[in-house]
Amino acid sequence: MPSPDSILDQSSASSVVESGRTEKSKLAHVDSNPQRSDVAHPIYGIVPVSFGLSVRFRTALVLTPIKLGAFLPGGGQHIASWRHPDQPVDGAVNLDFHIKLAQEAERGLFDAYFLADGLAVAFGGGIEGGNARVVGFEPVTLFSALAPFTKHLGFIATSSTTYEEPYSVARKFASLDLISGGRAGWNVVTTATEAAARNFNRDYQLPHAARYQRAAEHVSVVKKLWESFEDDAFIRDRESGVYFDTSKIHRTNHSSEHFRVEGPLNVSRSPQGHPVIVQAGQSDDGRDLAAATAEVIFTAHQKLDTAQEFYRDIKARTRGHGRDANHVLVMPGVSAFIGRTEAEAREKYDRLTSLIIEEDGLALINALSGGELNLVGVDLDGPLPPAPPTEGMKSRQELIRRIADENNFSIRQLYQWIASARGHFTIVGSAVQIADTLQEWFENEGADGFNILPPWLPTGLTDFIDLVIPELQRRGLFRTAYEGKTLRDNLGLPFPHTRWSNPRTEAAE
Repeated sequence: MPSPDSILDQSSASSVVESGRTEKSKLAHVDSNPQRSDVAHPIYGIVPVSFGLSVRFRTALVLTPIKLGAFLPGGGQHIASWRHPDQPVDGAVNLDFHIKLAQEAERGLFDAYFLADGLAVAFGGGIEGGNARVVGFEPVTLFSALAPFTKHLGFIATSSTTYEEPYSVARKFASLDLISGGRAGWNVVTTATEAAARNFNRDYQLPHAARYQRAAEHVSVVKKLWESFEDDAFIRDRESGVYFDTSKIHRTNHSSEHFRVEGPLNVSRSPQGHPVIVQAGQSDDGRDLAAATAEVIFTAHQKLDTAQEFYRDIKARTRGHGRDANHVLVMPGVSAFIGRTEAEAREKYDRLTSLIIEEDGLALINALSGGELNLVGVDLDGPLPPAPPTEGMKSRQELIRRIADENNFSIRQLYQWIASARGHFTIVGSAVQIADTLQEWFENEGADGFNILPPWLPTGLTDFIDLVIPELQRRGLFRTAYEGKTLRDNLGLPFPHTRWSNPRTEAAE
């Protein structure tokens, strides 16, 4: 059975990337004119053709760089991060710290600050005492406080379609969108824990399929509510006394299996129309919901080949729903331990690994395996036992099983490996190695961008900004300035016209 160190020595995509740069770009969607040595661009600077002009073209004239989200739970992403001396122990509920994180992410030109959310104490409600993620701010509330301290950074907050009503979701996200000047995004989740159900007047969670049926209708209603006012509905003329054009406000009048909503919404549209819709579809039901409704899709993959399969499937499903696949961005999660050398990165990984409390590691495995996996008294140096079927996170349960089996991990090795990313891709290496990997996934249609999960904060975020981003910029893979003022502008997503409005051209200022 391999040790964690031996796993880190492997060259597979679930471990450290081998040193050395990819010899030649494998992009198929590039201008490969051999007569040019470089290309000047106002946002991406001088793009070297020697690197294969490593940016995709959506059209002949529009360069499409890697998109980057920053997943920044204030308490850190790694389950032992709060014990690291660089990490504020109260980071999860420290507003000043979150402000600094937002400003740091904006310094790094990230597209968005992303936050997940939970409706119960983490790890299925069990408190082992070493988990700093038992508390945290409600994301929309937090982002409303952070928005005034930034100018370009987007804010993607999570909200549940199972335990929240469409009108409330539409109202609070439309408000965040206005407060931020058009920089809000809604991460659609169905919530997959029994503990959450018990906090919302239910004995059991809804079955998996039922949650996704409800979610599809929920998103549809929210989008209708966001179209209550046309873009030019507000006249606000003091002399005439006319505040809005009554012909440009519309009731929702939705009545179906799960919801009855009359409308209209009492919040107007924002400079980007309405918030960007994000979804973390991984199961078959999740993929179809994402393809039908989402504009950004977060996903978890350990290897390029599974990421490519997901990417191709999502794009095909998107087209099957009559949508433009270029307007749906696939962004896998990546947790990076970064050093100026590979050895330095290994030291950082080993330091955090040494801080894991055993009970918290077992609780993490149980939570990601459906919440019903009894590991009490099990040999930690033995294999992971089978988990009971779950109505919770089916895809994550399957992923954790796959990680354990493909790497021949013991239980102890498994929780050490997933502690920083909870099933997302983990990389330990130098900035060049990490940039190589991101470039490979991007160029070979494994991703349109990445949701970066720094293992601990603020150092993990600062390392990525100061070491990896300059390397991506040097290769022409990432912006050197923001493209516009709204989240849609910076993600390259189109303006969402209402059913009532004539299409209009939206140009980033």
